[in-house]
Amino acid sequence: MADELLAIADELYALSLAEFTPARDAQAKEHKGTDLAKQLKALKKPSLAAWVVNLLVRRDTAQVEQVLQVGAALREAQASMSGDELRQLTRQRRQLTAAVTTQARRLAREEGQKVTEAVADQVEATLTAAMADEEAGRAVRSGMLVAALRVSGMEVSDLGAAVALPEALGFEATTRAAEPPGRPDLHVVPDPDQDEKALEAARQALEEAEDELSEAAAGLDTASKELADLEARSMQVQAEIDELKRKLAELEETAEQVDDEISDAEDVRDEAQEAVSEATGARDAARKAVEKLEA
Repeated sequence: MADELLAIADELYALSLAEFTPARDAQAKEHKGTDLAKQLKALKKPSLAAWVVNLLVRRDTAQVEQVLQVGAALREAQASMSGDELRQLTRQRRQLTAAVTTQARRLAREEGQKVTEAVADQVEATLTAAMADEEAGRAVRSGMLVAALRVSGMEVSDLGAAVALPEALGFEATTRAAEPPGRPDLHVVPDPDQDEKALEAARQALEEAEDELSEAAAGLDTASKELADLEARSMQVQAEIDELKRKLAELEETAEQVDDEISDAEDVRDEAQEAVSEATGARDAARKAVEKLEA
């Protein structure tokens, strides 16, 4: 049953936001009377930011894999205290999450879904969380997020509540579009006919550059230490900024969730109203029977 639930959920979370609830309810009715029906009915509609990330996972899997790979390298660099590699990967993280967020917004536009800056910030925060935490990366790769992720301090907040199913961790969403062809690697091929004078000039320039490098090395060590401290502080500040930006869109997400709950409550009310009508009819019939006998 778990495999079937995951397969159906994989299909549901690949749909547009407008299609999700009707399709989920249709699946629940199709499996009526089974435990699977209850589990399907309990699947939450994703927030807009979560839906954008789920779309990205399915439509541009290669980009998501790159995000997760850079995240793993960044965590390894942090664990080994490799300052130079940490600084390089931190810059790469920021550039990559910004670029992938832009790509995610483009994919959403192709699906007719507008993504505001506040929602885009949540998408980028989710990608940052996937880099910072391995379990968050697995949650993103499942393609079944129902809420955006965020880093609070050094931990990802509410990871369990952000995924549609606990079983989704470790599941990889089905790709929905062909991956774009990769760009071939470019290699510099040495020119066998290189002019000897040009080679000598290059050697001279190399010696001069090495002298300049030696003079700058002492200053670089000091600057590198200061930069490492500043970048660590920057990551903390960025996490705080992400938290503040998340709150800007929180009411919008809450409104969407309440709308879904209202829809479900209306269904329950309609069923209760029907039951009341049936019971009223039965009572009236019984009353007439009593009155007839008493007469």
